[in-house]
Amino acid sequence: MTEPLASAALNTIVLTVEGMHCGGCTGRVQRALADVPGVVDATVDLDGGKATVNAQDTVDPALLIAAVGEAGYRAALREPAGTGSYRAAEPASPTPIRPASAAPAPIELDIDGMTCASCVARVEKALANVPGVTRASVNLATERATVETEAGVTASRLADAVKQAGYGATPVAAPDADVAPPPASRHTELDIGGMTCASCAGRVEKALAGVPGVTRASVNLATERATVDAEAGVTTARLVDAVKQAGYLATPLAEPDAADAPPAPSDAIELDIGGMTCASCVGRVEKALANVPGVAHASVNLATERASVHGVAALDPAALIAAVTAAGYRASPVAAPVAGATGGVGGVGGVAATTPATTPASATPSADDRKRREAIRDRNLVIAAAVLSAPLMAPMVAAPFGVDAMLPGWLQLVLASIVQFGFGARFYRAAWHAIKARAGNMDLLVALGTSAAYGLSLWMLLRDPAHPGHLYFEASAVIITLVRFGKWLEARAKRQTTDAIRALNALRPDRARVVEHGVERDVPLAQVRVGTRVGIRPGERVPVDGRVVSGRSHVDESLITGESLPVAKDGGDPVTAGSINGEGALVVETTAIGAETTLARIIRLVESAQAEKAPIQRLVDRVSAVFVPAILGIAALTLVGWLIAGAGAETAILNAVAVLVIACPCALGLATPAAIMAGTGVAARHGVLIKDAQALELAQRATVIAFDKTGTLTEGKPSVTAFDAIGMPRDEALALAAAVQRHSDHPLARAVVAAHDADVAARGGAAAARVGADARAVAGRGVEARVDGQLLALGST
Repeated sequence: MTEPLASAALNTIVLTVEGMHCGGCTGRVQRALADVPGVVDATVDLDGGKATVNAQDTVDPALLIAAVGEAGYRAALREPAGTGSYRAAEPASPTPIRPASAAPAPIELDIDGMTCASCVARVEKALANVPGVTRASVNLATERATVETEAGVTASRLADAVKQAGYGATPVAAPDADVAPPPASRHTELDIGGMTCASCAGRVEKALAGVPGVTRASVNLATERATVDAEAGVTTARLVDAVKQAGYLATPLAEPDAADAPPAPSDAIELDIGGMTCASCVGRVEKALANVPGVAHASVNLATERASVHGVAALDPAALIAAVTAAGYRASPVAAPVAGATGGVGGVGGVAATTPATTPASATPSADDRKRREAIRDRNLVIAAAVLSAPLMAPMVAAPFGVDAMLPGWLQLVLASIVQFGFGARFYRAAWHAIKARAGNMDLLVALGTSAAYGLSLWMLLRDPAHPGHLYFEASAVIITLVRFGKWLEARAKRQTTDAIRALNALRPDRARVVEHGVERDVPLAQVRVGTRVGIRPGERVPVDGRVVSGRSHVDESLITGESLPVAKDGGDPVTAGSINGEGALVVETTAIGAETTLARIIRLVESAQAEKAPIQRLVDRVSAVFVPAILGIAALTLVGWLIAGAGAETAILNAVAVLVIACPCALGLATPAAIMAGTGVAARHGVLIKDAQALELAQRATVIAFDKTGTLTEGKPSVTAFDAIGMPRDEALALAAAVQRHSDHPLARAVVAAHDADVAARGGAAAARVGADARAVAGRGVEARVDGQLLALGST
């Protein structure tokens, strides 16, 4: 057989192949091409998306395209070459040859009239039924549909399909424009480092608003993030320079858009950072990371204690950790870059063969354990400081009872020194950072106040060791203990504000069952690709956004829509990641993974709302802008005033110290953002999405709330309220109905069974419940079973 092939003239045919995601795909395409009669060999390039075939000159390219199509992929002729010739214009088969052209841009529609997940499903199904639509995704929270289509499908055609389904639809952009017009404005987010109070946020806002072309600038102290709306010509670099000139650090939250110079493809690494105590620590860590060669920008979040580092090339985690350690902090990697972002090579069945060394799911428990250990450590330090401060406070407590418990001066000095420079060292470090950042904060006030009280007592003790008089070591020690206790409570509250987001993230499974050739394989979720089929067993959480290809069940989507009743799912219906499958097994074709899932978009919406600044915060910013300087000035006036009034230095200094330590700009700047973070997070866990902080503030003015769907304000589960029995006693009819439904998981079935059990209990009965045999579900109708040998049907007619 090899001799005729060797003597025949050969052609090299190159095909463009679409739809390949992994090595398994290339293998299937290669085998399909090799099976075509006359093909000598075939090679498939996954990265290039092409297949190169050496075949006899009698082989028509249309046969090759048809073979690829039968394998489940799309192919088109790219170019002919070779020693022989063939008639490319005369295909032997009617299979169309699709040109290898760029896919049209997705079409977006604003959808009106949706109220629940069923509406979403109906709109998606209406769009998917339009010829030429390859994928349709509808977001209930944003009321927007994103549709991917083949060439020739217009937005007006899609809008008509939605209107026929009973909803309103408006194209977001012009449907037939070849090139979308450049946006009139751009939205930029920056991570800000070095802020310590609300006055810092005001200065950053003022610096950003002063950049020509900026229409809006908002800075959130709690999340340390700036949101800027500006004209298209304003670059991210220009905004960063403005912040730096104001004395703070700024890094873009995302890569600059087309208005800026596009950077080279970057690698991203996340690190858990330990040892940070204030916003100045953030700036120091960011600066240390930014100085590592190859780092494009670094962003550190104090609330989550996490650093996100982006580089122009692959980054070395060891070098980043070493830089953070050299700066005086602790660092550990969170996870390797997520593999789900790119197509893998060498996998099978749409699953990449490369497995991340560490997944976020596996990293989270250790990070939480570390934070829990740090919280326990901080609590223990507060207890230890209180134990050392107690003997210094004992004389004041015992004096009203006539007990003299005053300690010797040198013993007071020892106890106070341990508290002042041991447990209070964090305040000195933070105060030094604030001074370098040219800003005042609570740590600076505490450091100044306690140092003044400690210094006065030390001077009095050294002046006359035998008779020093009344010492004030207890003032400095107790102040440090109480402030550390307050800081511990503040950190505890800050962790609790992010509990809601962590709870939402926990709803996403970290593994999935990939179905290939009827066989299920358990793989990490990061290896699942769009198009991969995933099996979901009863009671499991759905790992991906997808569309049901086989099976029938009810899915609890309450976390997304707030709907209390499970939604029926059949072939073609969409399912959402994080929802809970009911009684049936499903096979789902993945349509979205990772950051593109509905749950991920909800999380981003909640985070965006948490980052927003409420209007009341503007007033707080104006007050806090002069707060620390005013407190320092009042303390100085207090000191001078008491001295002029003839009081001793001890009294004057103590009163000035009192002014310093009772003032806390942290509470002024963090109260509103922390309340917003807590409120939006808890609301998200209960299925309520808050668009922004302004909406939350305006909600207090609402006088009427209208609910647009019957059943929203119910117990969340159906119940039997009344029924009629014809031709038999009521209790017998209810018993028969319960017997048929006894083993069903349907919500209405459970309601019938519960009503029967409650009726029996009310009548004081304790007889064994009857159970139907040979129960069988009738699609779209109900259920039937045999009870006492009699066939009964329950449902609709």
